[in-house]
Amino acid sequence: MTQVQQVTVLGATGSIGRSTLDVLARHPQRYQAFALTGFTRLAELEALCLQHRPRFAVTPDADSARHLQGGLKAAGLDTRVLFGAAGLCEVSAHPQVDTVMAAIVGAAGLAPTLAAVTAGKRILLANKEALVMSGALFMQAVRNSGSVLLPIDSEHNAIFQCLPLDYARGLGAVGVRRILLTASGGPFRETPLQELAQVTPEQACAHPNWSMGRKISVDSASMMNKGLELIEACWLFDARPSQVEVVIHPQSVIHSLVDYVDGSVLAQLGNPDMRTPIAHALAWPERVDSGVTALDLFKVARLDFQPPDQQRFPCLRLARQVAESGGNAAAMLNAANEVAVAAFLERRLGFTDIPRLIEEVLNREPVLPVENLEDVMAADRSARNVATAWLGRHAQK
Repeated sequence: MTQVQQVTVLGATGSIGRSTLDVLARHPQRYQAFALTGFTRLAELEALCLQHRPRFAVTPDADSARHLQGGLKAAGLDTRVLFGAAGLCEVSAHPQVDTVMAAIVGAAGLAPTLAAVTAGKRILLANKEALVMSGALFMQAVRNSGSVLLPIDSEHNAIFQCLPLDYARGLGAVGVRRILLTASGGPFRETPLQELAQVTPEQACAHPNWSMGRKISVDSASMMNKGLELIEACWLFDARPSQVEVVIHPQSVIHSLVDYVDGSVLAQLGNPDMRTPIAHALAWPERVDSGVTALDLFKVARLDFQPPDQQRFPCLRLARQVAESGGNAAAMLNAANEVAVAAFLERRLGFTDIPRLIEEVLNREPVLPVENLEDVMAADRSARNVATAWLGRHAQK
């Protein structure tokens, strides 16, 4: 009898977390939710605990933990509620955990994801920011612990599926010429440039193809999400930035492609539903049902491609520059972007000011080598301070 895999879901109340729990529930003989974590949507976390009955739950602070613990105890559950960064790291590295879905958005996901890596878990990496920020340190930790790192972003999961199993020998050694990273272009792909300064958070979060959280939806609209994915692809697949090309593909049916030196181009296709890469990574190297509707090519009918407009998407240019710079530049880029997006969602910053703020931070702060995690966090803190000060001078009233 196959042992039931114990899964910690970091960021259980987000869109990736909920999709993960949907896949787990389809295969109770294979997977069990061991721990669920949430940050702001604590009522939803409680409902998920009642449904999936994990051994642990994690909330942001002691007060919320006490509240959740009381509600779960009253419902007859023996789920133990932890809190804070220590709680996140505990459920990520717990000896009984087999797999960790790393789906906490932003820099907050770095510590628990690294805890899971250090403990040698199978990591389903949806929190691209963790790898973008820490880069070489993260990948070295994976190698040192023997952890299995599987990408969840639909693009990187597609690339993983299109590469040979021994791609770690080097892309050139396995005949790869380049990686083609697809992007939908978001909701503003055809919006007149002069109108972008007036777009609202509601418009930016209305993605044409994907159902995502607000932060990642804004990143998609600005194409910073694709910039972060470019950096992530370089680390995951040991690629040079020049080997990764971004392609606008509005239908979001081809999730990415790999171009080989013999002229072959391999692509992974599917409906835009995150349960596909989640199910792939959970079961790899096997395949299990994800609940996703089969792709109907006759309904899709056409597939379009175009290069990204650098004037429309300056965030993509900034991310590529950072990928070339190395060091702590990516940590600063991510921090500045998180500050900018939060301000935009709070209507304190215009949409076109997001790249302006990020570029100001990158121009102000020196690029330094990264020797340890403290170097990463120092770059994160410094970039946030510069970004916050810039906001104080330029934010909308």
